Amino acid sequence: MPKTYNELYIASRQTLREAGIEAYALEARLLLGLAAGKRQEELLRDLQLYASTAIEQKLEALCRRRAAGEPAAYLTGRWEFCGLELRVTRDTLVPRSDTEVLVERALPLLRAPGAVQRVLDLGTGTGCIGLALAHFLPAVRVLLADKSPAALAVARENAERLGLSGRVDCLLLDMTKPPDPALGSFSMIVSNPPYVRSAELAELDWSVRGYEPREALDGGADGLRFYRCILQHHLPLLRQGGWLLFEVGEDQAGPVLALMRRAGLLSLSTARDSAGYERVVCGRKTE
Repeated sequence: MPKTYNELYIASRQTLREAGIEAYALEARLLLGLAAGKRQEELLRDLQLYASTAIEQKLEALCRRRAAGEPAAYLTGRWEFCGLELRVTRDTLVPRSDTEVLVERALPLLRAPGAVQRVLDLGTGTGCIGLALAHFLPAVRVLLADKSPAALAVARENAERLGLSGRVDCLLLDMTKPPDPALGSFSMIVSNPPYVRSAELAELDWSVRGYEPREALDGGADGLRFYRCILQHHLPLLRQGGWLLFEVGEDQAGPVLALMRRAGLLSLSTARDSAGYERVVCGRKTE
């Protein structure tokens, strides 16, 4: 017997809840919209209408994949970050709310009077950090950099979809190597680099280690490899008075701040995420 969209939503919500999916209600709506080819406002309008058997079967298949651990962002191909809908693929990390803390910390620094608004986003992935900064601050010019051509293609597509390609450029760049000095200077460098300790990769939730790109997670033996590389190779690109902001792991704020202090950065500070962890570290380059 055919089921209404509301009945399908209730059933899929229950399936995801039993599978331990934390945001089961939200994700059930997203998967139903994907299966039906409808936007969320269309689903709300059509909740009492009957869905086809094909839609029901497609939704059941999506729920099975999600219950097995595949991230909803990879199933839908898109995810929200700072209110922006971004394209997401298996070549990029899924943008997380923790990373929004970095954007929130960066915005007032870039609004400072007299600041020259040029930002370098290292290891950009989907482009989420740099694109959010460009979206909220029309004076900002952003360079999205990543060593993965596939990830950079996603970032470029997101810039175009958001209407930001006129102020955002993309560049293939390996953050472990010295950059071309022709890149010029920047008033801010931001990065959410790989920071999981290599030995701890196997302990990550299956939805992360089984699907998200390993090269975007593995931060080396102590998780600090890429912080050292950025401070060694890319700090010269930062202008005097400019800011460097990193996202860090739950227990890494202290060690990364120590690296930044040894590199000569001052005005060091941190910002906490919703769970209370020091998630973002910030330092300024001065004489």
